[in-house]
Amino acid sequence: MSSDKMRATTLAIFCKVVDNYGDIGICWRLARQFHREHGVEVTLWVDDLQSFRRICPDVALNVDVQRIDNVQVRHWRNQEGQFSPEDIADIVIEFFACDIPPGYIAAMAQCEPRPVWLNLEGLSAEEWVEGCHTLPSPHPRLPLTKHFFFPGFTSKTGGLLHESSLEAQREQFQADGAEVLAFLGGLGLTPAETISLKVSLFCYPHAPVSMLLDAWQAGDAKVTCLVPEGVATDAIEAFLDSEAAPGAVRTRGALTVRVLPFVPQPDYDRLLWACDVNFVRGEDSFVRAQWADKPFVWHIYPQDKNLHHVKLDAFLARYAVSIESAADLSRAWNGVAMAGEMAKIDWVALWANFRADMPILRRRAREWRQEVLENGDLVSNLLNFARLRESAAG
Repeated sequence: MSSDKMRATTLAIFCKVVDNYGDIGICWRLARQFHREHGVEVTLWVDDLQSFRRICPDVALNVDVQRIDNVQVRHWRNQEGQFSPEDIADIVIEFFACDIPPGYIAAMAQCEPRPVWLNLEGLSAEEWVEGCHTLPSPHPRLPLTKHFFFPGFTSKTGGLLHESSLEAQREQFQADGAEVLAFLGGLGLTPAETISLKVSLFCYPHAPVSMLLDAWQAGDAKVTCLVPEGVATDAIEAFLDSEAAPGAVRTRGALTVRVLPFVPQPDYDRLLWACDVNFVRGEDSFVRAQWADKPFVWHIYPQDKNLHHVKLDAFLARYAVSIESAADLSRAWNGVAMAGEMAKIDWVALWANFRADMPILRRRAREWRQEVLENGDLVSNLLNFARLRESAAG
């Protein structure tokens, strides 16, 4: 970091959007929290402004540099460009091992002191993460060292993204029935839908959505499924028998499906807080569901050779413990079955067991939230590590 103690610490985050919204969602939360809670001057380099705009309507397209919520946003168009040491931030984060421009790296090597360079890795509950957290990786040619920084669920990792005001905001919202009803009404829900079992649905296209909708439709309890536009489009349009556009709604049997527009991140948090069960995907919504104090089901990002199933089981071993209904539904939702066995899954029974365990699952959600909060938040842990590196270099 800068030797000029009067100047605010500067941070550059480089984000290449792979998971449509999850990658930029995480980086946008990181950027805002660094500035709001620690006074860090943040530059967010992002290659996909269109996806960014879906979760942050203030983003202007076809603009190279803009300032949003006190964060400088730069459109990362290519790997070209010449940079000087004056252009380099005190802390440089490359998200999910994206390759930052060679010219930027060359300028980093010219800085004195050199910046703290971090590769912010993906979230995993696997045990090996603890051994790799903060490991150094020297550059093969330049006098630079990058460190791997892993978010995680234990004190031997970097923790999870969590703003300091989040608990108070959630508690206030969930305690105010009128505010919850007003929020749901603003999304178009009818009074009957607000008192049904409300499920938010955010998943990847290969999720067995139609099977779950069939189970809800045939059930004996009213379920309202709230799904953002563009999610599980084929299955949702088959249920609606119409285009899955925002505002589209249809009731069949015990199930009502309502399509929502994509909402800014604060409203997505409120949606998770207002629903009874949250189906989430990837990393960003997965973490936010853990702060919602509600049961959730995770759709993990697919990997070759089904390595994502290993990650899923590692998390379930920590979270679900002996709650078999949660583990069974999660595994089925993620296709953890022998070839040809998926068609034999009894989704009605899976959901019935999960629903019967809702009191246990709600209690576990609260316990888990407290357990993970004890590890500190990702931004504070990351900044503390960066300061330790600065002290060691100084």
